[in-house]
Amino acid sequence: MTEHSETRTQPFKVVLNHEEQYSIWPEDRENAPGWTDEGTAGSREECLAHIERVWADMRPLSLRNRIAERVAAGAGAGAVSGTEAS
Repeated sequence: MTEHSETRTQPFKVVLNHEEQYSIWPEDRENAPGWTDEGTAGSREECLAHIERVWADMRPLSLRNRIAERVAAGAGAGAVSGTEAS
C-alpha cells in the first residue's frame, strides 16, 4: 500500500488550538503541543467536511476579540477596517 492510500484510509481526528483554529491529525498520534481534541473523528474526508461546517470565521480568536473590543469602545467598524471618516 502506498503512503497516499494509507493516508486516505487511516482514521483522523479534528483538533483545535487556543485561537479556535481547526486542523486534522492522525487519530493514533499524540496531539502536537497547543492542540486539543475537538471531539470529531473519522476519515480524512469526514473530518474535513466537519471543519467546513463548523469553522465559519477563520480569523484567530485574538483578532476577533481585539476587533470586538474596539467596536465596543466606540471605535466603530470604520476604524477597524481603516476607512474611518475624519
